[in-house]
Amino acid sequence: MDAADLDYRARTLTGCIPPLLVSRLLELGHEREVEFQAGRGEWFCALEWARLLGHRGQREQALEVLAPYIATNWWPAARARAELLEGWGRVEEAIALSRPYAEAGDRLALVFLARLLARHGRSGEAFMLLRAGIQDWFLAECLVDVAEAAGMDEEAAALLEVRIEGAVPACNDPDCNNLRMEPSNAVGLLATIRERQGRIEEAIALLHTREATSVNGRDQLADLLARHDRITELRAYAASEHHGHAAQRLAEVLEERGNVEGAIAAYRTFGATPSGMWHVAVPLSEILVRHGRSDEAIEVLRALTEHDAEDWIVHTLCTLYADHGRPRDGLAHLDAIKARSDGKEDWDLFQMRLPLMADCGLLDEAIEQARAHPEGDTWYAAWVLSDVDSAA
Repeated sequence: MDAADLDYRARTLTGCIPPLLVSRLLELGHEREVEFQAGRGEWFCALEWARLLGHRGQREQALEVLAPYIATNWWPAARARAELLEGWGRVEEAIALSRPYAEAGDRLALVFLARLLARHGRSGEAFMLLRAGIQDWFLAECLVDVAEAAGMDEEAAALLEVRIEGAVPACNDPDCNNLRMEPSNAVGLLATIRERQGRIEEAIALLHTREATSVNGRDQLADLLARHDRITELRAYAASEHHGHAAQRLAEVLEERGNVEGAIAAYRTFGATPSGMWHVAVPLSEILVRHGRSDEAIEVLRALTEHDAEDWIVHTLCTLYADHGRPRDGLAHLDAIKARSDGKEDWDLFQMRLPLMADCGLLDEAIEQARAHPEGDTWYAAWVLSDVDSAA
């Protein structure tokens, strides 16, 4: 085995036994198969087998499982070993193992080492390791995290302020107001520091200077306003923000305060346009279900998927149909989507039929159709079928 091949297979889940299948093998008692495949270069088998041995107290055997992978100098294998060592209280060994990878410039290893040091009372050392990489958003995020424990918030803020002041126009168009800064998250990170210092107005002002504040479905400014009970400002921001995440945060706050109708209205107001509804449809359906209005929740998603649909939205809708006693309606909806695709249905959509058919007492027919599907002979299809069969 070599690092490049391991990395490619682990990243793409190509030509390997993937994590879901490894978990399934262990659930079904096939430990010997996982152990065997771990010795044949199957990384995810080796990872889970080493963890299992460590949990059983067979620590040296666990390390031996990982040894051939670590010998390739592949960081994920070294990280797995370091995590085991830390979990066993052998922190200095974990640090010593991680340091060469960090010093060689692996940013993932550098962040891992910094957080490892910070977890064990060495935040100042972690800060110094990271400061030279402040232009990298990933390293900068970690630096701000460790700065708090190290008591070095002002030092981190000063580094970020320099980067913000050094921002340059993003293009040559004189009418373009966008700026390019490194790290790209400098403003948000500086706002994080100012908020924890109690300088709330500065944090809010900083976040208002950004064109977009949504990351991974969360909006930093909306969260900050909610934490500090600035509901009037949150309402105004939700009305102007284009991603729907501020509207979602407003709805969460209103629901927490018992104002369910207000929360629903916040979602519906933002979702008044087709583009807006995409962003709030699922959280709107969730709040409706929580308050006993499942038929309304289904209608919200059904209307959204009437002409076109993302698979994850359809999956959520089918789950609602199944959970609320309407499996036949769910099958009819899938039939309509299939008809719009000239009778073709890829596996990701087809698999949504299986639990619905099982709920209708059609399990044998579901299995027969699955086996006849063009993708029905894959390991993934077998895994999905075994789940449906066991649930039925």
